[in-house]
Amino acid sequence: MNSGDTAFVLACAALVLLMTPGLALFYGGMVRSKNILNTLMQTYIIIALVGVQWAVFGYSLAFGPDTGAGLIGNLSYFGLQGVGPEPFATYSETIPHQAFMVFQAMFAIITPALIVGAWVERFKFSTFLVFILLWATLVYDPVAHWVWGDGGWLKDFGALDFAGGTVVHINAGIAAFAAALIIGRRQGYGSEAMIPHNLPMTVLGAGILWFGWFGFNAGSALAADGLATIAFVNTHFATCGAALGWMAVEWLVRGKPTMLGVASGAVAGLVAITPAAGFVGPMSAIIIGVLAGVFCYLAVLAKPKMGYDDSLDVVGVHMVGGIWGALATGLFASKAVNDAGADGLFFGNPALLGIQVVAVLVTMVYSFVISLILFKVLDATMGLRVESEEEVAGLDISAHQETGYSL
Repeated sequence: MNSGDTAFVLACAALVLLMTPGLALFYGGMVRSKNILNTLMQTYIIIALVGVQWAVFGYSLAFGPDTGAGLIGNLSYFGLQGVGPEPFATYSETIPHQAFMVFQAMFAIITPALIVGAWVERFKFSTFLVFILLWATLVYDPVAHWVWGDGGWLKDFGALDFAGGTVVHINAGIAAFAAALIIGRRQGYGSEAMIPHNLPMTVLGAGILWFGWFGFNAGSALAADGLATIAFVNTHFATCGAALGWMAVEWLVRGKPTMLGVASGAVAGLVAITPAAGFVGPMSAIIIGVLAGVFCYLAVLAKPKMGYDDSLDVVGVHMVGGIWGALATGLFASKAVNDAGADGLFFGNPALLGIQVVAVLVTMVYSFVISLILFKVLDATMGLRVESEEEVAGLDISAHQETGYSL
């Protein structure tokens, strides 16, 4: 046991928890004022819902002993049985098992919260609760086991994901794409302005995400050591590069740089560096970030032409940024940075890029198919959308009988 490592991981868990309220503000500022509380509510309640699910059986499915096929953990840790203050040598010999568990809980919480941005302003709250519970159990937990769990098949295959490129961002991003396709577009989408009602709120949320992301990535080292420092440094410089990359390409395309663009670019950089944070050097991180800003802006720009309504660009930022980050890990990873990783294509090992491609494709196909099935079943049983008049009135009033602002 190491008290410094334990304190560090617990502090990082708190930082990752703060990211979910930060995400709520980031999303909340971009919706119309009549839907601000519903957007905040959907994000916040996931902390409670997935928090309980994780304690009861989610952690055991994701990180319990493998059932034998590399697909899912068993229920040895059901109800956190056997998850105590002793070290958990499978993942870290210097921190308590409970510290590792609660750190991972924060990842399980924020991942489905990312999907919320695809359906805001039109999704039924009751259906939302059921979907999140099912998705966390049937999609997040298995994919987390594949990539990070002891005996997980993608982990044994050699896939690298330091802090959640596949498990978090691609996983949530492709589910958001399924949501946008099945739930359909908001009323008036494409014919009336749907302007963010409070951009300062969004910028504050982006700042909280940037701050919390140091816990997300550096904490994934599971120790207060040099690797955590590498991940911390890479996280910052990649994000700087992405904000500049998004601003530059937006300036060229639109003729003006925007604050929303810089905030979105920063988040795109945070997404892209996540899988690579502990495997690349800082100059590689800057390149990854700059290109993430460019790629994600172009993906958002293409959305209207494709006709789907991903309200807050979860697909363009998280799916595209996550894909780029996972592939960039296959390009820029270096054993000189982390000898527990692997060399990428640019360091003489093209095989790693192929492994990363497999991990990306498998995650996308699995998450998309299961998400699509869940949406279809819930649509047939509970319904996905609120009534037309409820959508027009706004979900704050129709779903919660309260308003965000009294003017």
